[in-house]
Amino acid sequence: MGGASTPREQAIMLLARREYSRAELEQRLGAKGHPGDEIDACLDELVDKGLQSDTRFAESFVRSRVARGQGPIRIRTELFQRGISQSLAQDAIAEVEEREGVDWFDLAATTLARRFSTPGDSPREYARRQRFLASRGFDFDQIRHALAQL
Repeated sequence: MGGASTPREQAIMLLARREYSRAELEQRLGAKGHPGDEIDACLDELVDKGLQSDTRFAESFVRSRVARGQGPIRIRTELFQRGISQSLAQDAIAEVEEREGVDWFDLAATTLARRFSTPGDSPREYARRQRFLASRGFDFDQIRHALAQL
């Protein structure tokens, strides 16, 4: 990371580019060889000063994934993989749903329509579309709705 030597300087450089979860920053700083106690102290300070926030990270992450046409199941899983608790992930999804007016059924239909123009003329093609939406993180009801819209 070019001249930055303290955990704080490296964390600030990372956060200047995008939001990171605390767990992601811990991992990155640990990989740079910083001692765990220094990393914890640094991250506590960044949280206290409002420079790092798992809540802000989670909401930003949810918005970016909705824009990519991903469903709530996949978003929750990816947040959990980035060190965000289930309850914080649920809160972030609910907050973005409300603030941005996200309708998962419409998002599933839009995402499917971008990739496919018909529901498929064979059971195999129909199943392919179901798998596509399932891999994007949509649930059964959302998938059924999207296929009915095509």
